[in-house]
Amino acid sequence: MKIHEYQAKKILSDYGVPIPAGVACFSVEEAIVAANQLGGDKWVVKAQIYAGGRGKAGGIKLAKSIAEVRQHAEAMLHRPLVTLQTGPEGRMVRRLYVEQEVSISHEYYVALVVDRAQQCISLIASEAGGMDIEQVAASTPNKIHKVSINPLTGLEAQDAEAIVRQIRLPESCFPAAISMLNALYQAFDENDVSLLEINPLVLTPDDHLMALDAKLNFDDNALLRHPEIAALRDLEEEDPLEVEASKHALSYIPLDGDIGCLVNGAGLAMATMDIIKLYGGSPANFLDVGGGATADNVTAAFKIMLRNPRLKAILVNIFGGIMRCDVIAEGIVQAAREVRLEVPLIVRLEGTNVELGRKILQESGLSIISASNMADAASKAVEAAAQCQSESTTKGG
Repeated sequence: MKIHEYQAKKILSDYGVPIPAGVACFSVEEAIVAANQLGGDKWVVKAQIYAGGRGKAGGIKLAKSIAEVRQHAEAMLHRPLVTLQTGPEGRMVRRLYVEQEVSISHEYYVALVVDRAQQCISLIASEAGGMDIEQVAASTPNKIHKVSINPLTGLEAQDAEAIVRQIRLPESCFPAAISMLNALYQAFDENDVSLLEINPLVLTPDDHLMALDAKLNFDDNALLRHPEIAALRDLEEEDPLEVEASKHALSYIPLDGDIGCLVNGAGLAMATMDIIKLYGGSPANFLDVGGGATADNVTAAFKIMLRNPRLKAILVNIFGGIMRCDVIAEGIVQAAREVRLEVPLIVRLEGTNVELGRKILQESGLSIISASNMADAASKAVEAAAQCQSESTTKGG
């Protein structure tokens, strides 16, 4: 789960991380009131969306007067902001963050991320932070420094000091920097964060460190432990189909292809998409119904997939362990009848109660293409999608 910059900064501030004073705003007038409340003669107006690259896209603007605060707020609010991470359609800006301007003498980069390969937390830092950090990583990787943190012992003092030295902070800042790194790790660990990023972490002319931006992503599976964080979720920033899927305990991610995939288990879902590509097709989605899906969950999954206008076929690939094949079969029949399925449906079942599941499908009277294994299922799905595309083209012509 993602949250907005101003929400991330509030969480980090609660752990003692210095941040500029700022106010979240939902209208132009609120932005003007916020600037007056913050005081000073310069402010930064920031679009709040779930995407990076806002600065280069015009989503972060310096205002040198109240009139400019109004001008920037009017230019951003209720308009799509297109960045390298949003795609060409952009993201609608519904919130702003008005912040006090901060004088900067140097920009750094700091991040914490779960490193699954090493089974640890990685602390990553660079002396070259800012908008071009991706280019820094590509062209001068020697400026990127990394420390592996054992989650059982936490951030060791010598590792924190080593990172501070490697990114060449002034020695007078060492105590504050080490304290900040410990605070960041504590926030990361206690809140089940999967990604924490500060870019830039800035050094002011009077040698104070401050988080000028902040990004926090959370482990969805741990949100039950953090209802206060789950409450920060902005559903308007998420894909409507993903939101709908989450209501039915489904893991759904839309893709660009035309073959819908309904699978139990994330690993099998990934393998199913891979084999569709291997046979020359293109998956329309990732969809994991999990191990405890009911007939109603399967029906909901079909409805979500069918909202994709590009869909030309559906491949159901189930290996029944915890999930029983007869339950999936009942769900398939219920779903196909309820949604009046018109695209080809390919089903591969294996595992618990597989014979009963196959019998339910055979006796349903529905036009279902049965597959014996994954390769057979993928080839039949690709063939069916191509035929469906050909028929629709012929009708269109």
